[in-house]
Amino acid sequence: MALTHEEREQFLAEPHIAAFAVDGGPGRAPLTVPIWYQYAPGGDIWIMTGLDSRKNKLIEAAGRFSLMVDRVEPTIRYVSVEGPVIDTAPATIERLREISARYLPAGKVDAYVDVAWKSHGEQVLIHMRPEKWVSSDLGSL
Repeated sequence: MALTHEEREQFLAEPHIAAFAVDGGPGRAPLTVPIWYQYAPGGDIWIMTGLDSRKNKLIEAAGRFSLMVDRVEPTIRYVSVEGPVIDTAPATIERLREISARYLPAGKVDAYVDVAWKSHGEQVLIHMRPEKWVSSDLGSL
């Protein structure tokens, strides 16, 4: 069964690890990797990645990407969303802290942010406007 608009937005707002996909370029399969993301119902999605990363270069070339999140308990449910990149901006330590707090236990955030900010190199925020949605809840088969 397809999810309602509200159900799919609420599900996407939960802190799932997303499967990120973007066109891999000529002769390559799509680049698909796990990624943290941030989303609030009715808003845009943002991700953070290395400024010089292959992921960022492919996003710049394609102008769009997709995310898919799923779970298997208590029911089998997924949401996939695709859309255009609407903005990019240099990452800030505040945004790194925000996204880290979404996924890590509170007591681990500061240490992770300190290491990541110093060692991951220059980062960029990429904002995507959800345009196409696919969703389903298969129940507890």
